[in-house]
Amino acid sequence: MEITISIDPETISIDDYLKREIVRAVELIGENYDAANCEVSITLTDDARIHELNRQYRGVDRPTDVLSFAFNESEEPQIDYGDEEHVDQLGDIVVSVERAWEQANEYGHSFKREMIFLIVHGMLHLLGYNHIDEDERREMEAEQKFIMSELGIAR
Repeated sequence: MEITISIDPETISIDDYLKREIVRAVELIGENYDAANCEVSITLTDDARIHELNRQYRGVDRPTDVLSFAFNESEEPQIDYGDEEHVDQLGDIVVSVERAWEQANEYGHSFKREMIFLIVHGMLHLLGYNHIDEDERREMEAEQKFIMSELGIAR
């Protein structure tokens, strides 16, 4: 899996350990959901930038914790291997580091746990999971719990 991590603006500070943990989470999801040959772009930003993106793309005039922009907007991405055609670009994930710090404090767990959870949540959206209705929400929550458990990250 090809993973690009960008930090914008430069005032955001993330250590190399957390970057490695983000990569580990994305790679695990790629392996578990048959998306290991895909590319994912992750942008770590602040509340001001994610607020702007949330307003522009979702029409919601406030910051949020994570946004996902799937390259393929269909319900299920078409990912094949071998000589068959496959999706190269899975999509983009944008995480507000400021919001992650706030939520970690609010929920009483580590910043690392919150950041990885947001990455997992974003990746599942890229793979077609959603939480619009109750059944979808339960399914997505179960997948999130499974991945977090596989990563050994407890609440």
